[in-house]
Amino acid sequence: MNSLPTPEKFSEIAEAMGIHFSKGDSEEFLDLMKPYFDGADALLAAPEPLPVVSYPRTPGYRPDATEDPLNAWYRKTSVKGAADGKLKGYKVALKDNVMLAGVPMMNGAAFLEGFVPELDATVVTRLLDAGAEITGKLHCEYFCLSGSSHTNATGPCHNPWKHGYSAGGSSSGSAAAVAAGDVDMSIGGDQGGSIRLPAAFCGIVGLKPTFGLVPYTGIMSMEITIDHTGPMTRTVKENALMLEVIAGPDGYDVRQGAYQPPAYSQLLKGGVKGLRIAVIKEGFGRPESDPRVDAKVMEAAGVLEKLGAIVTEVSLPLHTEFSSYFMAAAAEGFIRQAFDGNGVASGATGLYSGGAIDRFSSWKDHADTFPDTVKVFMLLGRAMADTHKGKVWAKAINVRRALSARYAEFMKDFDILLMPTTPMTAPSLPEPGAPRSTYLHKAWEMLGNTAPYNITGMPSITVPCGLVDGLPVGLMLTGRMYDEVTLYKAAYAFEQDGDWKAK
Repeated sequence: MNSLPTPEKFSEIAEAMGIHFSKGDSEEFLDLMKPYFDGADALLAAPEPLPVVSYPRTPGYRPDATEDPLNAWYRKTSVKGAADGKLKGYKVALKDNVMLAGVPMMNGAAFLEGFVPELDATVVTRLLDAGAEITGKLHCEYFCLSGSSHTNATGPCHNPWKHGYSAGGSSSGSAAAVAAGDVDMSIGGDQGGSIRLPAAFCGIVGLKPTFGLVPYTGIMSMEITIDHTGPMTRTVKENALMLEVIAGPDGYDVRQGAYQPPAYSQLLKGGVKGLRIAVIKEGFGRPESDPRVDAKVMEAAGVLEKLGAIVTEVSLPLHTEFSSYFMAAAAEGFIRQAFDGNGVASGATGLYSGGAIDRFSSWKDHADTFPDTVKVFMLLGRAMADTHKGKVWAKAINVRRALSARYAEFMKDFDILLMPTTPMTAPSLPEPGAPRSTYLHKAWEMLGNTAPYNITGMPSITVPCGLVDGLPVGLMLTGRMYDEVTLYKAAYAFEQDGDWKAK
């Protein structure tokens, strides 16, 4: 590949940056800069030191509707891991924004159809090294930009509890497949609730870990400051076991610190006696709330109190303060990273897929075909960036630091925050041809309680706590940074108690 542009193309590049050259200027600059372009060509031609891909695999196949009535799967395959390990005997599947070398992925987007990654995400390597069998890729929402399950280019993913109802998003297939018993565990991703929302709607356990606890390496990013990936399982113990396999620094991901995680699955017992739990008033009685969901979650709080926790109802205006600027700031970061940078986070070290960058770079040729959820996010992000020159995203980062410190101060008096994961049970999917307003409302109506903790980076888990009209209700527990152990203890104690299951 020859990087050296023609003088005419070079003049166009310069003009886009506000620099106006004569033809002679362009030719002279190009002549002076030619050694640097040659250097870029040499770099692109050099061998690329990517991690070795272990464990044999095939590209797999796309299951038909008979095999996949929920439309939860993008590809089925079988990648068998080590002969022994903590996850020996477990079948695990991946959200389809997670790279599995040699197996196609599309991240919910039609124009990425057929892209085949050349590397394994770190979580993939760790799952396989622990003895898991990876059985395929699970549908997610188009670019992961919906909390419902109706925006994937292949059609909606249905809730296993009730066909025609949302499985939640954006990790829609990841929740549906676990709830349906197709797999034991799945990997989800969470930028505004995308693990916890579908887990709540489908009645499983989903953890958004502390920001940076689990490496995001080899996973298509939405926005580097809110990206989280984590475990989705049927039980708390399996969730803790999966986390201890995938957590910890990998040497690539700039999001990560040096924290070395404990063996979570060995630390579940001990109960909740003396644990200080704050029931957050602002998480209940929201305009979109179903009072029956609120009631189920308050009953769950009562169970924890019966088990010995100190449960206090508290007002925390911070909870809604964070939500007010989430969309605008996230959209600006998204447009600059995902589209202007073709998925490359500016200035961030890491491990990048050249194939993904190549495929993503053609996005402008397909933008008219994007769903309205993506168009809204793109246009909002571009308007923020162009109108405010980067100040919205920059100020959000600065303000977040101060607000996170206020959360840390509040958490000196409490161990856990408690509220509904979603203010409602799974809503119906929009009908084909539904008005744009309905399509967008159903994509984002459930984000209010989950999104703030993507901004703070605090760990947050959802566990099922009952049913309303035959659909699951999720109890969300949020804790201090890196204190997944306390969340797991509370979730496990609640899960093991029989009272709530009979209601």
